[in-house]
Amino acid sequence: MALPKRKMSKARRDKRRANWKLTSPGMVLCSQCHEAKLPHRVCTACGFYKNRAVLNVESK
Repeated sequence: MALPKRKMSKARRDKRRANWKLTSPGMVLCSQCHEAKLPHRVCTACGFYKNRAVLNVESK
């Protein structure tokens, strides 16, 4: 089994691990009410998906 020839320093190791970061999800505007929503999902504000009413959303 292969072994490293030299000890990897903590700085070099941590530089490699620094790229594991969270990214914000891509948001799109609803074509009906223009609220931000996740793509390919029903809009929680108006209940529309692909220009069709899918959910009955009570207005506040």
